[in-house]
Amino acid sequence: MSERASDPCFLSLPDPAAASPVESVPPSAGDGSANADDAESLHADNAPMRQADDGAGLLTLVATPIGNLGDFSTRGADALARADLVLCEDTRTTAKLLRAKGLSVRTEPLHDHNEAQRAPALVERLLAGARIAVVSDAGTPLMSDPGFRLVRAAIDAGVTVTAVPGANAAVIALTLSGLPPHPFMFVGFAPPRSAARRDGFSRLRAAEQAGLSATLIWHEAPHRLRDMLADLADVFGPERPAAVARELTKRFEEVRRGTLSELQRWFGATEPRGEITVLIGPAPQDDAGAADLDTLLREALATNSVKDAATLVATTVALPRRTVYARALELARTRAAGEE
Repeated sequence: MSERASDPCFLSLPDPAAASPVESVPPSAGDGSANADDAESLHADNAPMRQADDGAGLLTLVATPIGNLGDFSTRGADALARADLVLCEDTRTTAKLLRAKGLSVRTEPLHDHNEAQRAPALVERLLAGARIAVVSDAGTPLMSDPGFRLVRAAIDAGVTVTAVPGANAAVIALTLSGLPPHPFMFVGFAPPRSAARRDGFSRLRAAEQAGLSATLIWHEAPHRLRDMLADLADVFGPERPAAVARELTKRFEEVRRGTLSELQRWFGATEPRGEITVLIGPAPQDDAGAADLDTLLREALATNSVKDAATLVATTVALPRRTVYARALELARTRAAGEE
């Protein structure tokens, strides 16, 4: 995640000697035909990483641990070792991972402030045959982290792009939350200011009223968690099922589950700490919001312009006027198309 909480434990990767060892599985007895098939399958999985040997460039997105060094895969280490260049958010953070794995490779920074400027030259290097890996400080590149502009430019230029999967805080939190796992929507970080945050939440609530039904996921900094929970409760309702996951994969991992009002009370009395992911479940099946919004808009549109109808209904449903206006405009267009 690009925005880091103030957590010194995050940057202190565990001692590799203390990490859980990876047990090697001996070949089974017999003619070895099954093992041969498995080996062929594994080699096939690694094929994209060998394409650079044929002279073509390769861009590899490598997931890194979000707190436990033992989660870093052998394939991830191999991808970094093969790379001519590793692009990272913070070279100091990535250096700790490289040292822990005994890797020596050139690193350069790639972050939100320089990615657009650097992408063209990096694509040229890829087209010339370079093997470049992209990592974030923690987790999967591009997920609330830099890399999208480079990946888009590489794809447009015909460069092969592949990935080494690994830890992802949003997905881990989802699986531990007890909330419906699919569909889900990962929103990233909520805006830091309450007005913008509430506006974003209101747009999602309006989408629910228009039929969206999904578990919603955000990352959040600990010093803003209480305000975020208050805004979520105001917009989505205090009884909405939710979960707050923190310090995932670390020693003090915790997932707190309950309604938004229950989580407000808990974190009102308990200081939030560490890397935090917030989730809320989908609207209940008996939520009448969608029908209510459309019914109110249709009634208002019968005697008012789109602009006036949106203004009238927005005050009734407690949603941003522009959100209601967009829905009113959609309904008006649908009605007009049906009358043609």
